[in-house]
Amino acid sequence: EINYTFRQIPSSKTMERWFGLTPDKFRFSLKAPQKVTHFAKLRDCADTLRYFHQVTSQLGAKLGPVLFQLPPGFKKDAPQLAAFLEDIPDGMRAAFEFRHPSWFDEEVFTALRGRNSALCIADSESLATPGVLTADFGYLRLRREDYQAADLARWAATIAGNSANWKDAFIFFKHEESGVGPKFAGEMQQLLAASSSQSPA
Repeated sequence: EINYTFRQIPSSKTMERWFGLTPDKFRFSLKAPQKVTHFAKLRDCADTLRYFHQVTSQLGAKLGPVLFQLPPGFKKDAPQLAAFLEDIPDGMRAAFEFRHPSWFDEEVFTALRGRNSALCIADSESLATPGVLTADFGYLRLRREDYQAADLARWAATIAGNSANWKDAFIFFKHEESGVGPKFAGEMQQLLAASSSQSPA
């Protein structure tokens, strides 16, 4: 998950470099520019979205979802969300992290489903997103630093239980101060691999 793209839209040269430095199976998830999510708050963003998609599409098959992470103070605006969803370019897989609880209702979920856009399932100390499926891929941000084995097992069971509905699942742990994210990610990989091996073919 790339935070760089939140601050600025990368250049074509940067996209070429990222593509060349990563293995074939690598996938980039990009945060949408703050110009869209925080400054414009989803209004009149069609041109910016088109340009962002034009540049980042140079990643080809390595391009994963784009995360639209809205500011915590941005309350539900269903008409604006519906208009914004129509401006998302074809081929862009969008995930939305709503950080105000007013967004968590069926009107919003229905709008997301209509455009195959994912509700980002976020788990943090400040807010937990309902585990509602709105797209054919999953996007999870597990942001706590105190996950125990039982917590990870529960999340692994949730992810495995939705595997029939998701073509892909993108799961991100916090990667900041304590440095426990890679450890959690490794444990999650093991849990999901074990779950897959136990599932009927």
